[in-house]
Amino acid sequence: MLQTYEHDGVTCLELTHPIMGKVFSFLTNGMLIDTGPQSLEADILPYLQQAPFDQIVLTHSHEDHSGNVPTLLEHRDVPVFIHEKGIATCAQDTPYPAYRQAVWGKRKPFTARPVPKTIRSRTRQWTVIETPGHAEDHISLFDPQTGTLFAGDLFVGPKTKVIMADESIPDRMDSISRLLALDFGALFCCHAGYVADGQEKLQQKLDHLEYIYSEIEILHKKGLPAEDIRKALYPKDYPIISVSGGEWDSLHIVNSVIADIEKKTPRPI
Repeated sequence: MLQTYEHDGVTCLELTHPIMGKVFSFLTNGMLIDTGPQSLEADILPYLQQAPFDQIVLTHSHEDHSGNVPTLLEHRDVPVFIHEKGIATCAQDTPYPAYRQAVWGKRKPFTARPVPKTIRSRTRQWTVIETPGHAEDHISLFDPQTGTLFAGDLFVGPKTKVIMADESIPDRMDSISRLLALDFGALFCCHAGYVADGQEKLQQKLDHLEYIYSEIEILHKKGLPAEDIRKALYPKDYPIISVSGGEWDSLHIVNSVIADIEKKTPRPI
């Protein structure tokens, strides 16, 4: 089921997946930001096929954001923009494991263009900010005139308990710091929706990640192996770990931080 509502000149398109919860796309000033997963196309496509937009901007290439692009392009001749690192993934047919296909559907290949450093919607100019961490091709969009910020999956929630194997906690921390330097209040998140106190919530997220980084560093310097650190900080075994065959795991948080620590540690001569 699709719910639509307005905040700060943005139409929020809220979908609810029976397992994964809420997924959002956003429409503002003739620009569609993310399209939702293919598995929920019956809920969102009737709306999008009539919606007033002339370009699509993807915050990253993950299938819950790009899943409905191919079908939309069958009906709309509009450009699709993404970070250049995501273009090759967009051109692949369902480039993700079976469990994600079962949840998010099978995304067909499509052609995307590299997003420029600034992108213009009908009457507004948006700064494109590279914000890797959740994905290497992740971007955020910011309008300095209005303070409107689209943060993709950078926020999601104040605390991170599991991540995918290719995510980077240090990169996410750097990306959050980059956004916190901007003059914004609310933010639009593709899983949390409209976050009225976005600056405060994003700061909470950074504080939590800095705390986790510090705890991992302390335990790593004591000589604990990564799995023991994981058990100390994340004793719960979340269902997604087994369902994903380990693609999602709290251990990836630990390994990501340890890799960064070791990269910074001078090698003995």
